[in-house]
Amino acid sequence: MSQTVSESKGTHIKEMEDIIAKAIQKAGVKNEKELSRFIPASSGGYIHHFTLRKMKKKQPQELKAMIEKFIMSAKALQKLAPKARAPRGSRKRRDQISFNPTQIERMLQIAKQAGDQEIIAALSPKRPLAACKRDLIASIRHKRVEQELWNAYVEAVSAQQASEISTS
Repeated sequence: MSQTVSESKGTHIKEMEDIIAKAIQKAGVKNEKELSRFIPASSGGYIHHFTLRKMKKKQPQELKAMIEKFIMSAKALQKLAPKARAPRGSRKRRDQISFNPTQIERMLQIAKQAGDQEIIAALSPKRPLAACKRDLIASIRHKRVEQELWNAYVEAVSAQQASEISTS
């Protein structure tokens, strides 16, 4: 029983190889990879040579019909153009706005005038922890209270703690 099933599979594979060999000969190409350029894909362009190889094993009847239709029965073979791809750089996110440094500085001044600490923290350049400590100690010695400096220190400490947690 199993021998007849494997023999029938062998004959289907042999038949498929013969059809592909005839199509290669008619198209005047060297191999299956080049043959795939004559068979259109449903999404545009030609089918990929990996798709042709998969179809040869999993969907031989469908591949046979495609070869018959587009290669064997075609009067003039037509090499298809590849599928249209998106142009380079088109995958960039368009919803993010980029600002130059002078624009960021102007927005930071506006946020300071409005007293919006959240926006100030988001727009302020990130300062290293050591610089924050040094400036905070200097402001204490001069008997000044700078909320912005304290916020920068808190942010630097939390960023350092987060990086320590993620590395451990």
